[in-house]
Amino acid sequence: MNIEQIYTGCLAQGAYYITSNGEAAIIDPLREVQPYLDRLERDGVKLKYIFETHFHADFVSGHVDLSKKTNAPIVYGPTAKPDFDFISAADGQEFKLGGVTFKVLHTPGHTMESTSYLLKDENGKDAALFSGDTLFIGDVGRPDLAQKAASMTMEQLAAILYHSLRDKVMTLADDVVVYPAHGAGSACGKNMSKETVSTIGNQKQYNYALRADMTEAEFVKEVTDGLLPPPAYFGMNVAMNKQGYESFDTVLTNGMREMSAKEFEVAAEETDALLLDTRSHSEFAKGYIPQSINIGLKGDFAPWVGALIVDVKQPILLITDPGKEEEAVTRLSRVGFDNVLGHLKGGFASWLKEDREIETVEVITADEFASRVKIGEDVIVDVRKESEYEAEHVEDAYLKPLAYINDWVKDINPKEHFYLHCAGGYRSMIAASILQARGYRNFTEVAGGFSAIAKTDLPKTDFICQSKVLK
Repeated sequence: MNIEQIYTGCLAQGAYYITSNGEAAIIDPLREVQPYLDRLERDGVKLKYIFETHFHADFVSGHVDLSKKTNAPIVYGPTAKPDFDFISAADGQEFKLGGVTFKVLHTPGHTMESTSYLLKDENGKDAALFSGDTLFIGDVGRPDLAQKAASMTMEQLAAILYHSLRDKVMTLADDVVVYPAHGAGSACGKNMSKETVSTIGNQKQYNYALRADMTEAEFVKEVTDGLLPPPAYFGMNVAMNKQGYESFDTVLTNGMREMSAKEFEVAAEETDALLLDTRSHSEFAKGYIPQSINIGLKGDFAPWVGALIVDVKQPILLITDPGKEEEAVTRLSRVGFDNVLGHLKGGFASWLKEDREIETVEVITADEFASRVKIGEDVIVDVRKESEYEAEHVEDAYLKPLAYINDWVKDINPKEHFYLHCAGGYRSMIAASILQARGYRNFTEVAGGFSAIAKTDLPKTDFICQSKVLK
C-alpha cells in the first residue's frame, strides 16, 4: 500500500493517490488530470475508484474528466445527487482496492453530503482517515457554506458536525493518520494548521473543536464565531462540481490561442473581456495595457481571481510572462474560470514594440512614504486582512481589506489623495489596478508594503479605532 498526498499550495488543497496490488484510488483530484494519468502509467496500475468527499466550493474537482478518461466510477457518500453517473455509497459501505479497504463514513455538517473515507490496511487495521472538509489539522470545516442549499442555519449544520465528529471520527484509534482536504490558507476553515497530516490522537489533544469536555452548545458557538463571509465564487464552483463542466482539454486549447497585439485589442473590444495581467506587481507598475487588472501568478492567484472577479463565466484575455500562459489557464480552471479566450503573444513586450498606449502606477518606497506622509492629515489605506491590521498598522491608517474592494471602492473620494499599501505589494497592486481601471488616479502605492514601512520611524500601533475600520 502506498499513500501520496498531492498538495497544491495556491489552493491549500490536498488530493490523494493510493495504490495497492495494481489498483489505485484518487481522492478529491484537481481539475487538470494529466498528472494523475502519468502516475497511473508510471506505476502500472489501474484506477479503480475516484472518491469525492463532498461538492467542493473553493475549487473545481477533476472527477468528471478523470472518470471519462479512465472509466473509473466516481463515488460520493449518502445524500449527494450530482447530475452525472456516480456510485451513491451507503454509510458503512466498503470498497476493496487491491489488498486494502475503504470504509465510507458519512460525516455531514460542513455540507450534508460530506463524507470521510477510512482506509483499512492489508490486515484490516484502521490506518488512515481521508477527512475532506470535515476535519482539518487544528480546525473543522465551516458550517455556513451549504446552509442555503440545505435549508438549514449554520448553527444547525454545526450541531450536526458536532455529532459527526464525536460519533464517527473521535471514536477512531489515536494512531489513525488524518489526511484532510485543506491546510492553512484555505477559506473552508478559520484556524487551520500549516501541517497537512496528523493523527486522531494529536487532534484530540490540540484541535480546539475536539475537546473531550466540549458540549454541543460550546462547539456550535466556537465553530461559528468569527467566520468571514465566504468568497462569492464558492457557489458557482459547487454548481460546476455537481453539474459537470467543460473538458479541461478544451479550456486549455482555447486559452492557449495566441493573439497579436491588434487581435488582442479587437477581441477586448468585441467581447467585453477582462484583461488579466499575471505579471509581478513590480513589473505591472512600470507599464501595463489600459484597463488591465493585475493578479500575479506568484501568489494566491486563483483564490484572488475567484474572490474579486467572482463570475466564472466572465470572458478573460491574458497577459502573462512568455511561457506562463498554460500555468495561468490551468490555475484559472481550478477555480472554474474556463472562459479564457486567449493570450497576448509575446506578452507585454509585444504591446510595447508596437508603441501602443500604456499606463503606469505611481509607486514610492517606504522611506519616501515616511518622509512625505503627515500622520493625522494624509489618508492611508491598508488593504490587508483585519487580523494583520489588528496586529500592527500605521497610526491613523484606514482598514479597507482587498477582499471587499468591490464594496468600499464606491466610498473613495476621487478628489482626495491617499497612500495605499498591503503587507508586501502583491495585494495593494491588485487594488491599484482595480482603482485605476475604474478611473481613480488620486493615490500613491507604497512599494514593499507594511513589511518595508515597519522598518521606518513612522508611528505604528495595534490600537483599533473603529472609525478607521471600514470593511
